Amino acid sequence: MAKRDKISKKILVIGGDGIGPEVTRWGKRVLEAVAEKYGHEFVFDEGLMGHAAIEATGNPLPDDTLEKARKSDAILFGAIGHPKYDQDPSLKVRPEQGLLRIRKELGLYANLRPIKLFDELLSASSIKPEVLKGADILFFRELTGDVYFGEKKKADDGSWASDLMIYHAYEVERIARKAFEAARLRRKKLCSVDKANVLESSRLWRAVVQRVAADYPDVQCSHMFVDNAAMQLIRDPLQFDVILTANLFGDILTDEASQIAGSMGMLASASVGDGTGLYEPIHGSAPDIAGKGLANPLASILSAALMLQIGFQMQEEADAVLRAVEQVLKKGYRTVDIADKHTENSMIVGTDGMGQQIIQQLAYS
Repeated sequence: MAKRDKISKKILVIGGDGIGPEVTRWGKRVLEAVAEKYGHEFVFDEGLMGHAAIEATGNPLPDDTLEKARKSDAILFGAIGHPKYDQDPSLKVRPEQGLLRIRKELGLYANLRPIKLFDELLSASSIKPEVLKGADILFFRELTGDVYFGEKKKADDGSWASDLMIYHAYEVERIARKAFEAARLRRKKLCSVDKANVLESSRLWRAVVQRVAADYPDVQCSHMFVDNAAMQLIRDPLQFDVILTANLFGDILTDEASQIAGSMGMLASASVGDGTGLYEPIHGSAPDIAGKGLANPLASILSAALMLQIGFQMQEEADAVLRAVEQVLKKGYRTVDIADKHTENSMIVGTDGMGQQIIQQLAYS
């Protein structure tokens, strides 16, 4: 291992709700192990967001957490959500408002979601192994526009409701450029997913992407309607390299694509703009297994690797985390979500068991 200059970074840890604190604990532990191994200094702080913040302060994103976020170099986040809000949609203060606000306040307009299948998990997916082997897709989901942030209305009598799907050209251009730049470093293929045959906002999206594509003649740019893309992801995932899409479509397609990787418990994400980035697994709060020690921490650990790679430009350190995950999977260790009929019972571990295996592997690799 080559000697590296010492780097100091401030990291805010927001465990959130449900299994969030359980898995984020191991993302933090891995970052601590990396700092020790490579001689860096990572200074951690903690904040509240989501249901936990509502219970403590009445606010899904307390000002104290937002202030800490602004002063941090990166944020490691767990998940938000609680069943009480699903059962009562009339509640005015909701956990997801905290996540939407922090994205807006920090300008986190680009959500990067790598969909990479480890060969050891080929049989963990319900999709045929011969269709999946070699799949490696990078999603760029726009994160601060679309129906999530458009004007919302509903009739007083509950007879109708509407959500405005709105995009400005600059919002599309800035994420498109990030996606094209990433494609240049991969297989030089970008597929923009929209619904331009029906939606005016998608026609704007396509026109802007086509304009930006002219600045990247070395990248093959194609367009696909979202309904077809949903089918093609399952039929032939190897055809995709970089996928660029809007907020709503990206939310749905990346959850679908989790089956390419075997489980949502394997999928990391990075929400970035031009400053502090937020790194989180995409699996949600999973309240049904919270506190049971069953959650897969690998998505949080892989999110920590994205922080190292994208946020801190520590490629060597990020690669070390990825190798540790790969080696632990090669040894046969599995959490229940990625176990299959071939997994020995003795190799099925819980949240802490998997996290400990990664830490041990990091120390020896």
